[in-house]
Amino acid sequence: MAELSLVYEDNSLLVLNKPSGLLSVPGRGEDKQDCLSSRVQACYPDASIVHRLDMATSGLMLMARGAAAQRLLNDAFANRAVHKRYEAVVDGLLRPQEQQDDGLWQEINLPIALDWPHRPLRVIDAQLGKPSQTRWQVVSLDETSGTSRLRLEPLTGRSHQLRVHLKAIGHPILGDTLYAPPNVQAKAPRLLLHATELGLIHPVSHQPMRWLSPAPF
Repeated sequence: MAELSLVYEDNSLLVLNKPSGLLSVPGRGEDKQDCLSSRVQACYPDASIVHRLDMATSGLMLMARGAAAQRLLNDAFANRAVHKRYEAVVDGLLRPQEQQDDGLWQEINLPIALDWPHRPLRVIDAQLGKPSQTRWQVVSLDETSGTSRLRLEPLTGRSHQLRVHLKAIGHPILGDTLYAPPNVQAKAPRLLLHATELGLIHPVSHQPMRWLSPAPF
């Protein structure tokens, strides 16, 4: 059993650092049973999932302890009361179109739907897609490699949202084997997307909590 990268624990919740390449929950088939949730539950039998990260995404992931905490944390996610922030490296030099009052944050507002013929992929679909919003901010530009490091905040929680939105604006994430063209996939040994920050009001103590995890790339 691989060691858990535990960031925080108390009687109500756990915060873990999920590595890239590990499923959040079991998949279909015997070869997809190893995952973060099963590893955690081997040590914390009362732990349960309240959100997920893509297999290729690394970073902070929250789990509830006990049914009461799970209900409260599920409600917090449903009500968008959990602050999430990511960091990614994308193809191309992405410059803000105009200066904003809140520090050069821009927004992608494009509806996302399941691409039925190519499940589990998602697509932008104006008719069938669900409203999806992502805020982004440039951290740095690398003129030599022609890439941009971005700070990302998903305002909605659609599957593959960050990956689909960045592809849609012409800047797929490096190493993305689902949404990037082969030359962009080849620019990194893994998906360069990491969940760097989680913040919420603790479901029991009602104190504000915040956890950080620097991107490992």
